[in-house]
Amino acid sequence: MVSAYKVGIGIGDIAIRFSTTHEGLASTLCERYKGFLVNTRKFDCEFEIETVPPQQISSQEDVSVARREDQWVLERGDFRATWAPCLGNGLLRQTVNPYSIDTVLRIVHSIMLANEGGFLLHASSVIRNGKAFLFSGVSGAGKTTISRLTPPDAMLLTDEISYVRRDGDGYRAYGTPFAGELARNGENTSGAIATVFFLAKGSWNYTEPISPAAAARQLLRNLLFFAQDPKLVAELFETAVDFVARVPTKQLTFLPENTVWDLIK
Repeated sequence: MVSAYKVGIGIGDIAIRFSTTHEGLASTLCERYKGFLVNTRKFDCEFEIETVPPQQISSQEDVSVARREDQWVLERGDFRATWAPCLGNGLLRQTVNPYSIDTVLRIVHSIMLANEGGFLLHASSVIRNGKAFLFSGVSGAGKTTISRLTPPDAMLLTDEISYVRRDGDGYRAYGTPFAGELARNGENTSGAIATVFFLAKGSWNYTEPISPAAAARQLLRNLLFFAQDPKLVAELFETAVDFVARVPTKQLTFLPENTVWDLIK
């Protein structure tokens, strides 16, 4: 009987465990998610991985996420997964690579967060002086640039995808292993969100207020969500409106220089 290798990955207080008989894949996952590995708590979800030779596993070129009765079906050309939240388990069929699992993690977390008043956002985020700051924008807006400029007294949570959950009367940002151009995991910690900055590049550094309605539109534009599910989409919309009502938002126009951090307080 072939032994199964189990790798638990904890992000934002949600832990998901993957089980595989492929030692090389297990080793790759341990290295890829270093700093986010967990093995001492109850898991919110467990996936059994079936590895197959390189081939087209699904006809879906882009990510497809569909609810079919009591389970979700997640597909792309390199993987196909079924996940039953009520049972807390799933099956993932994929080639031997860590990228499929990275996408599955993002999808599963985005669905679980939508049910809990949270979301994944295209944004870099840091903790400085005990407060979390988010920097959101479309590709090219400057998320990676401002992450590179992070001062020594700040901790980078992510340069690509921010993890946000409701926390009492406010919201909290968590570190993630979902890396962008910097190709490094964020710090596995969290902080109460003080401000969200919507980024734009300019010829000098300045901030300006943004109305809750405009902030909600920008936030919704940058949310990372895959499922075409009316109920969850409605819940996500309500969360976005509540978020901008509780968390200060500003437009940040900046030069790619360290002096921009003088405005972030």
